Amino acid sequence: MAIHPIRFLRIMGILDGLSLITLLFIAMPLKYFANLPIFVTINGSLHGGIFVLYIIAIAIVQIRIQWNIFWSISAIAVAFIPFGNFIYELKLKKMQPQSHVKPIPKQWLVYAIIFFSFFDLFVQLPVMSTYALSVGATTFIAGIVVGMYSFMNTFGNIFSGVFTDKIGAFKILIFGLCASVLSLLAYQIVDDTTTLLIVRCIHGFSSGFITPAAFTLLANTTANSKQGSGSAITGSFVGIAAIVGPATGGILASKISVPNVLSFVALYGFLSLIGLLLFLRNTPLTKKSSSQIKDKLQWNNGLMKAYGGAFFLMFSQGVLAYLLPMYVEELGYSSRMSGTLMSVFGIVAVLIFLLPTNRIFDYINSSYTLLIGVTVLGISQIIIGQSTTTLTLYAALALYGMGFAFFFPAINTILIESTTKETRGKAYGYFYAFFSMGVVAGSFILGTLNLIGTSGFWFTGLVLFSFSAVIITSTIRSKQDLFSWRKKVNE
Repeated sequence: MAIHPIRFLRIMGILDGLSLITLLFIAMPLKYFANLPIFVTINGSLHGGIFVLYIIAIAIVQIRIQWNIFWSISAIAVAFIPFGNFIYELKLKKMQPQSHVKPIPKQWLVYAIIFFSFFDLFVQLPVMSTYALSVGATTFIAGIVVGMYSFMNTFGNIFSGVFTDKIGAFKILIFGLCASVLSLLAYQIVDDTTTLLIVRCIHGFSSGFITPAAFTLLANTTANSKQGSGSAITGSFVGIAAIVGPATGGILASKISVPNVLSFVALYGFLSLIGLLLFLRNTPLTKKSSSQIKDKLQWNNGLMKAYGGAFFLMFSQGVLAYLLPMYVEELGYSSRMSGTLMSVFGIVAVLIFLLPTNRIFDYINSSYTLLIGVTVLGISQIIIGQSTTTLTLYAALALYGMGFAFFFPAINTILIESTTKETRGKAYGYFYAFFSMGVVAGSFILGTLNLIGTSGFWFTGLVLFSFSAVIITSTIRSKQDLFSWRKKVNE
């Protein structure tokens, strides 16, 4: 008989609590009072490994029991409090008999694939430029190596969208995962700059096939009334990848080579591919309408708004990735602070995505949430450029996370509302092509104009405010068109 998910969580919680107490009350005193740091090293590594298993156990319970997300957040919080796991275990013991195990929803496998796609992207961020230099690239070529992934991603996104509508998202996902895994493993044969550039081209192009197909699957199987909250949940996986990806890449690269780090990512992609073949073949998620080839994508105001939103959201992200580390260093803080600031933005966004707050995206018009999101992003960019203390920087990045949390579900929902199931693959293909172009444009434009520090953040804020003005004008025009249409019908 399989172990109950909550029982597994209870076991891992007790082990995590014991390892934390041992670390704090035995290993740490031995280090500082008996000059025996080896105990902290051993106990710290053991505690870290157990904590990872504990987080996996929480994820399993969330999927199989499908309890309120509050309990998962509480389970994570008590892990940082001495004896907290033991008190929480008493509550879990009472909950276990009343908690029924549910089948794993098919959508969760698609979420895992989306996480893989963005995890693959974010793992590379802290290691790719230095890896390029290590194989003989100049600083100029290293910049090209870094940007080549997003550049080729654009073409992969477009091809994915076109062929998703023609042959179905399932086949495109199979191709994208296979090609991505092989391209990740290909870094093992890189020994010069030319080979690295070729592998980067293949890697970026093949990875571009995954995201549009996966988002199309989810959009086509989510009720219209739940598209907003559904997009928020999907966004949470993107946010989690943005939080753990760079940290994972940096930590692993300090222990093993960069090709081996990417091979680790390839293993995750291979497991996702196996899961796709075993559990999603011949399911409602993968069935394709016979009319898919006949319908054409109809360009409309909503699509333009979604594509503009995708571009400017990632334009803002590109600027943040480009300017923030330099600005933090200019203020005299360590480079580590840049990473923690980015984590704060990601954590705030994920919390809004996962908590009951995500229901607001089902009730508020997506054009309004888009306007809120882009305005908050613009304000936060300007505040970042004016901040000189750690408190104001963290507050500004938390505000940025709120803006991102409103922005991302809004543009996804607008795209879904502006397309049909038969053309949604192509629509998502163009959508993520604009994503990729926005990332490149953000850092490129500011670098070309030599806008750094406060001036760069002010420029970005004004650009975002300009887009908010476009949204307001577009929304008013849409209402006027609707009013004119109703007037003609009544006449």
